[in-house]
Amino acid sequence: MKRLSCMLTAVLGGALASAGHAVTLPHPATGYRVEVFAPDVPSAREMTLGPSGTIFVGSMNAGNVYAITYDPLHPDHAARVHVVAHDLDMPVGVAFHNGTLYVADVARILVLPNIMSSLDAPPQPRELVKGLPWRAGDHDWRFIAFGPDDKLYVPIGAPCNICSVGHDFGKILRMDADGGHRQDIAFGIRNSVGFDWQPDTRKLWFTDNGRDNLGDDIPSDELNRLDHEGQEFGYPYCHQGDITDPVFGKGHSCTNYTPPVAKLGAHVAALGMRFYRMGDWPGLHDGIIVAEHGSWNRGTPSGYRVVGISRDMNQQVLLDFRDADGHVLGRPADVQPLPDGSVLVSDDRQGAIFRLLRDKR
Repeated sequence: MKRLSCMLTAVLGGALASAGHAVTLPHPATGYRVEVFAPDVPSAREMTLGPSGTIFVGSMNAGNVYAITYDPLHPDHAARVHVVAHDLDMPVGVAFHNGTLYVADVARILVLPNIMSSLDAPPQPRELVKGLPWRAGDHDWRFIAFGPDDKLYVPIGAPCNICSVGHDFGKILRMDADGGHRQDIAFGIRNSVGFDWQPDTRKLWFTDNGRDNLGDDIPSDELNRLDHEGQEFGYPYCHQGDITDPVFGKGHSCTNYTPPVAKLGAHVAALGMRFYRMGDWPGLHDGIIVAEHGSWNRGTPSGYRVVGISRDMNQQVLLDFRDADGHVLGRPADVQPLPDGSVLVSDDRQGAIFRLLRDKR
């Protein structure tokens, strides 16, 4: 495990400003515009809102956790990026709860208590939970979030493309804010790196990445809904609700598992998702916004987009990270609505965060 340590460095106008780089804007859909919110957030992944004017961001390969401060009355003004922890092991997941920042690296949940009162001298991350199920392989990074029940939800991805995982991996668990009362609540999930709770029903919805090496067009990534504890979603026996696995699916019927609410497309790598609770964007009030990180081995690349999904499951592309010739400009990893109705999008390829908003000019 990498050494724990902390620091705080102002990037814009600070010690790391010399590392600034040109950022290429993705292409917004008609009626929207996009701007650079923070250009120097290396390997940016999950985002979570702190108190007004603060956003925390995890990272994949950089090993850093960031705090971004901005003026909520003028979010188009330059934001400042700080590093509040570093040298962690893929600290993708971040969650802010009751003044404490929670961080998930591969096998642990760490906390930085009272982070907002100590931004000039952040505390040493304290280990809250250790020994999370982990095995060297795939999908050992984690997206985390607190639910409406004030419990912390943590996914445990499958440590492989396709393998038998039992109930040790391929699941979502939850725990109290102090790390106690750990409980498995959903199974048969290959790799969820994004989830949120529907505002009116308070049910958990989550993305799940389909397996590789069944061809370019199957299986689809999934958008799922948890209706009750202990629900089974099919991995590794059934994919996208209607395709049995050629090896592990023998003797299993897809009818025994919960099908997805929506199919998102093969190999799009659907990651972060949030419900959009404001009414600013047509067709998306209480709809869903999903970051599609993009395929890595598909013959014709897919994904590399931010997609809006209405309540009746119609999908529209809001932001495209490919140019007219299909060249990849970036890889969106998470989405985070702001109180003003705009949406932040993290891009771990360019190491930047963009702001997508309605073009009312």
